[in-house]
Amino acid sequence: MSDAFIICSNLSFSWPDDTPVFQDLSFTVGGGRTGLVAPNGAGKSTLLKLIAGECRPSGGSVSANGVLGYLPQSLPLVGDLTVAEVLGIAPVIRALDAIESGDASEEHFTTIGNDWDIEERTRAQLDRLGLGEISLTRRLHTLSGGQVVSLGLAAQLLKRPDVLLLDEPTNNLDLEARRTLYGVLEDWNGCLLLVSHDRVLLDRMDRIAELDRGEVRSYGGNFTRYEEAVRAEREVAEKNIRNAEQEVKRERREMQQARERAARRAGNAARNIESAGLPKIVAGAMKRRAQESAGKSNETHAARLGDARARLDEAGRALRDEQRIALELPGTNVPAGRTVFLGERMQVRYGERPLFAGEGADLVIRGPERIALTGSNGTGKSTLLRVINGELEPEGGGTKRADGRIAYLSQRLDLLDLDRTVAENLAAFAPGIPEAERMNLLARFLFRGSRVHLTVGMLSGGERLRATLACVLFAEPAPQLLLLDEPTNNLDLVSVGQLENALNAYEGAFVVVSHDERFLAEVKVDRWLRLSDGRLLETGTPDGD
Repeated sequence: MSDAFIICSNLSFSWPDDTPVFQDLSFTVGGGRTGLVAPNGAGKSTLLKLIAGECRPSGGSVSANGVLGYLPQSLPLVGDLTVAEVLGIAPVIRALDAIESGDASEEHFTTIGNDWDIEERTRAQLDRLGLGEISLTRRLHTLSGGQVVSLGLAAQLLKRPDVLLLDEPTNNLDLEARRTLYGVLEDWNGCLLLVSHDRVLLDRMDRIAELDRGEVRSYGGNFTRYEEAVRAEREVAEKNIRNAEQEVKRERREMQQARERAARRAGNAARNIESAGLPKIVAGAMKRRAQESAGKSNETHAARLGDARARLDEAGRALRDEQRIALELPGTNVPAGRTVFLGERMQVRYGERPLFAGEGADLVIRGPERIALTGSNGTGKSTLLRVINGELEPEGGGTKRADGRIAYLSQRLDLLDLDRTVAENLAAFAPGIPEAERMNLLARFLFRGSRVHLTVGMLSGGERLRATLACVLFAEPAPQLLLLDEPTNNLDLVSVGQLENALNAYEGAFVVVSHDERFLAEVKVDRWLRLSDGRLLETGTPDGD
C-alpha cells in the first residue's frame, strides 16, 4: 500500500450566491481504493475539484501528498486534438523526433527529461485500457464517448500519480470497457478516491466513504459490506425509535396519572381540613405545601417527558432518509401470449453502411418480457430502440406493433416540457386523472409540497427521471412496452434504487439498453439480446454465452 493520502481540515465551500456546500468538513483518505458515495447534489464532484485544486475553498485546507491525477466527469477536450495531445505527450514525441533527425538542441533534452520510453509506456497503457489499435495521431472527434473517457484515464495514469481522483469513470463505457477498467483499478496500489454509481465497480473498493449531512463517514470493505452496515444501522435506528416512542408514551401516561393523583389528594386534603376545623392560617399553609408538592412532581415528570422526546428526536435523526417509490400499475399488464412488436428483416443505414448484416434483423417481443439489449458502443442499440418505437422507419423489411402505447425514454430525458412544472407535465400526459389524484400520484414519485410546482428544467437528473417515469407510466393509455436507453447514467445510487423499484412494479414489456450489470440483475431481466457485428443475437446470459 502507498503512503499517499488526502487530508481535508475544516473545509468550507459555498456557491457564488453564498449557498453553502460544505462547512468545517474534516476527513482523511489513506492508501488503497476508496469509493465516495452520496446523493446527487451533495457535493461529491465539488469535493474532488477542491482536492484537485480546480476550486478554492472559502475556509479550511485540503492537501494531497505526491503527484495527483484527476479525471473529471465531463472532459474539457476539443474535438480536433490528437490522441498524443490529449495524453500530454505530444511535446515529448516532437522532441524525440527532432533528436532522431539530428537536432541536438538542449531544449529537446529538457522537454524529454526522463521520458525516453514515453511511446512504449503509452502504447502499454493504451493496450491495458483496450485502446491498443488507436493511433497517436488520430483526432479526438473520431472516437466514441467511451473511448474518450478511457483516453482521459490513460492520460492521468501516464503521470504515474500517487493520488488518483476519478469522477464517474464508467459513464459512457460499454460492458467490455468497464471490465477492462475494473482490471486496471484492481492493480492500483496508490491512493484512489472514486465517485461512482457503478455498484460493480464500488464492490472492488477497499472502503466506502459516505458523504452525508456535511460529514464523511468511512466504512471498511466494499459496497456490499457498506449496504449491509447501512441496513444494520437502519434496523438499530428503527428499534431505537420504537423504544423511544414507547418511552414518550409511558412518561406522558405517568405524568397524567401523577396529575390525577395530585388532584385527588388535593381534593381529599381540602375536605379533611374543612372537617377538622383548623385555623385558616394553618389550613392555608397545608394547602400551599400540597400545591408545592404537586408542582414539583409535575416538573419532574415534565423533565422526564422532555428527555424522552429528546431521545426520540435523536433516534429519528439517526434514521436514514431512504425514500422508495410506491407504485401499483394494473393498467400496464400485458398478457403472456401477446405479440407487442414484430420486426422482420429490418434494415437501417448509417450513410452508405447498413446497420444490420445479411438480410437484416428479426425481433419479436411477446407478453411482459424483460429484455436487456447489450453490445459495444456504436453498434446501433439506440437506433434499434428508435425503430421499435416507430420514430425511425426501417429502409428495408417490416415492423408491426400491437394496439397500445410504446413509451421511449432516451438517454437525454427530453420527453417533458422543460418550461412546465412537474404537475403541469403530468396533467398534459394524463388529463383524465383528477387533480387531487395526480397530486397523490406525484407524492408516490416523491414530489411533495412545493416540489410539484418546480419547472422540469430546474430538476436534478434523478428528479427529472422520476418526473418522466410518472408521466410515462400514468399517461393515457398506459404503455404496454417501455424502451429505456441507458437509464442509470448520471443517477445517484438512491435514484437508481427508485428506478429499480418502479420497473419492478411495471407489468408490461420493456427493452433496456444498459451496461450496468447490477441494475439489470435487480430489474429481473429474463431475456438477453446482443448486437454484435450487425447481428442481433439471442445470448441467454449477460456475458453473451
